Amino acid sequence: MIRTKRKITKLRGSRSNGGGCTKKRRGAGHKGGKGRAGGKKHHWTWVVKFDPDRFGKHGFKRNKSIVTKINPVNLEYLDTNYEKFINKGKATKEGNSIVIDVTELGYNKVLGKGKLLNPLTIKSPSFSNSAEEKIEEAGGEAIVI
Repeated sequence: MIRTKRKITKLRGSRSNGGGCTKKRRGAGHKGGKGRAGGKKHHWTWVVKFDPDRFGKHGFKRNKSIVTKINPVNLEYLDTNYEKFINKGKATKEGNSIVIDVTELGYNKVLGKGKLLNPLTIKSPSFSNSAEEKIEEAGGEAIVI
């Protein structure tokens, strides 16, 4: 191979290349151990700098985007606060019924706790069975989005 930069002359011609006695620098003791020795002790700074993934768990992780969290709301809450929703513009009044889109309020399921006194038209991704029954008994409508 052709030398392109410069000739290296450091410690050439010396017997021990700057290591002191010729018997020194023989085993792995001068390196701090063989292989991965000292990774949590005296070679820790090297591990942090050059091999940060050496320790800890690696591998498969569950895809969290697939798992959808259920954020439920009760009928009782919708029935008592529908006037506030109309004032804020989150619900509209059409004839005798009030139309509430639950997703605009930040919920994705309607549960059937409480009594429903007013005819509400509720739009939601999912309903419980008791919620659908109570909405229809009160003269409202449960629309699945």
